[in-house]
Amino acid sequence: MTLPATSGLPPHVLVLFGATGDLAARKLFPGLYRLAMDGRLPPHLAVIGSGRRSPGTEEEFRTHVRSALAEFVGEVDDAVAGPLIERITFVTSSADDGTALADAVRTAEDRLLAEAGCLLSDVRRLLYLSVPPGAVQGMVEMLAKEDLVDRSRLVAEKPFGTDLATARALDVVLRNAFEEDQIFRIDHFLGKEAVQNILALRFANGLFEPAWNRHTIESVQIDVPEKLTVEGRGSFYEGTGCLRDMVTTHLCQLLGFVALEDPHAFRESAIRAAKAAVFAAVRPLDPERVVFGQYDGYRDERDVATDSDVETLVAIEMWIDNDRWRDVPFYLRTGKAMADGRRTITIRFNDPRHRWLKPAHGGRPEPNELVIELADQPRIAIDVRAKRPGPDMDIVEGVFRLDLVCDAPDSDPLEAYERLILDVMKGDRTLFISSGEVERLWEICQPVLDRRPSIQTYAQGSWGPQDAIELPIGGWRLGNHPPDRSLTS
Repeated sequence: MTLPATSGLPPHVLVLFGATGDLAARKLFPGLYRLAMDGRLPPHLAVIGSGRRSPGTEEEFRTHVRSALAEFVGEVDDAVAGPLIERITFVTSSADDGTALADAVRTAEDRLLAEAGCLLSDVRRLLYLSVPPGAVQGMVEMLAKEDLVDRSRLVAEKPFGTDLATARALDVVLRNAFEEDQIFRIDHFLGKEAVQNILALRFANGLFEPAWNRHTIESVQIDVPEKLTVEGRGSFYEGTGCLRDMVTTHLCQLLGFVALEDPHAFRESAIRAAKAAVFAAVRPLDPERVVFGQYDGYRDERDVATDSDVETLVAIEMWIDNDRWRDVPFYLRTGKAMADGRRTITIRFNDPRHRWLKPAHGGRPEPNELVIELADQPRIAIDVRAKRPGPDMDIVEGVFRLDLVCDAPDSDPLEAYERLILDVMKGDRTLFISSGEVERLWEICQPVLDRRPSIQTYAQGSWGPQDAIELPIGGWRLGNHPPDRSLTS
């Protein structure tokens, strides 16, 4: 039975390493299901889960997939899930032995050839490495040994190394087996509709682009607090930490989208060149302007050392030394066990300082800010000042809001992993990370790895240690401002 599809994509064999892991359960299998629901998967598809340990029989693995869909999708349409799950199998493999996996891939290809009536050269392989960084080299070498590189696209999950030296070594491993255009370094933040909308908001609107520079903007905040603790991921965090997990990937990529020059096109070469120019101008971090925090109770987590100095929160001041952004500070913050879970970009504008226009409540007015919420349902707000109705020229604060879900009711958004999996199948690397970006971001962050700030503790459910809270001049948007503003007095 073929999958109902209107995608026009060629036959694919998708090999998912780490198929019994958390990412596969939460994002990858639900993403495949939703793509199938929308008819976006290839009609001729085989999915092979793989890992060192077998989850049991093939039927038991399919039951595991059904359970993941039930938990993370909710109500599941059996007419969609059934044909998809029929195409999912599991084969054990390791860096030392990939023979059974190679046999399974070729058997699946033979079946797809019979179904589609196409040539072997038309069948694509998608190899998704959802494995720890330390396992990548062995798995890539195994794929090359088993002759699974041809017609393949390789998806590599972050972190891409643990410092500049290991990132370079990892790139050598990947490039020894695969051509650069076969490698898709994934950062799921770039697959978010709200992140891509940063480009549309800025470059499609004459209201914003002329003001997007140091003459108008006072500072930029990229703030990604999380309410969750490490949640049983102590072993991963002990080996990675917040800087490697979040800053060198997600937050720096957001900075690239906010700060880039006009790329003139939404395609791989243009977007990558524009981001590369921004990262080239970013000043290497000053450890004196970086705060490391660790939430109270982290050392009590499973698989965490009792004397651990791993950071669970990072707050950073960054600078971009180019004509557009010179002297504008960029503040980045992210951490676990914080007061709220948000993904917020705040563009804070310079105060025009017309002192004859005074706030009705007295004191200093709140700054004008453009606030972009990178939620699944993206929202944009602009804080403004206006005259309060009445006999006096008193100024009150108000807000314009743009709700993209309500304002575009016929839209068809994709969850980040759905979008990126689909892009891999299409061979579109626009929203994926280049090897040059990886290396440059490690160069920027390396001074902090070489001279780590001392760890400061903070209470769970707070906004972090005081030094982090006070890092931006004027304070953070999140945690410092009232949650709402209106034009009422």
